[in-house]
Amino acid sequence: MKKLMILGIVAVLIAACGGNSTASKQESNVSDATNSANPSYDPNRGEGKFKSVDITGALDATMADNGNKIYLVKCGACHKITEEKLVGPGWKGVTSRHQAPWILNFITNTDEMINKDPKAQAQLEICLVRMPNQNLADADARSLLEFMRKNDGVK
Repeated sequence: MKKLMILGIVAVLIAACGGNSTASKQESNVSDATNSANPSYDPNRGEGKFKSVDITGALDATMADNGNKIYLVKCGACHKITEEKLVGPGWKGVTSRHQAPWILNFITNTDEMINKDPKAQAQLEICLVRMPNQNLADADARSLLEFMRKNDGVK
């Protein structure tokens, strides 16, 4: 009986993140009015140590391959590389929805971002599950970003 209840709860949580059309609309409709309470907060930068990231060059294939390995170990259980949501949002198009510093700050400073960032808070409302801190080194986070760029078609 307990196993059946647990399976039911897991199914509800997964179903809550299913379907991408409503979630995408909700994510894109996060109001900038939330930021008016804290005018020093930059929603495009995020909250953390990454202020700017140079991604103007060509894709670094070695970093992207390393990012793929990290994705398979740390991220793939909750995120698909398509638009489809699993536990967390799908990664397809993430580099066009968010700027590089925001992505890196979210990967490396998840709790602080969820506490302060309106986009991260809106995503939490959609998925109902906080992303756990994966304790990634900055270099690993940067490799994940390069993998995301590759997934989004950057050559």
